[in-house]
Amino acid sequence: MPVFSRVSLFLWLARMASLHFCSECNNLLYPKADEQRRIMVYACRICTYDELVENKCVYRNDLLTVTKEQVGVTTDLGTDPTLAHSNIPCPRCGHDDAVLYQDQSKRKETRMILFYVCVKCNHSFTDPSLPAESRVETAPDG
Repeated sequence: MPVFSRVSLFLWLARMASLHFCSECNNLLYPKADEQRRIMVYACRICTYDELVENKCVYRNDLLTVTKEQVGVTTDLGTDPTLAHSNIPCPRCGHDDAVLYQDQSKRKETRMILFYVCVKCNHSFTDPSLPAESRVETAPDG
């Protein structure tokens, strides 16, 4: 396979497995082996239309995994009256008032992660009393 940039690789993969439609009746074409010609074709199940397959990819399974929790912080999170407050000091400015909320990721692991947002400087952070290896990377503040 040739060397691709990230964008060109995505575009190349997008062309690998795509839906094809019958030009006569507009129904979905399905991959089928033409045993007489010993080739693969896309064939319509309603009419007799078929077309040659340009690429050999019939099925593609894209797996997207989340490697780390992502912090969903908005700039006005500190003013949300529905969030709980904590007197934990901000690691950036030292202010001792922060709102907190729980990680909302849907994973099999059941570890509860609390995110804090300083109400003074909007810096987002996790509990500094946790060991460094179990802390979560937070998104850059804006």
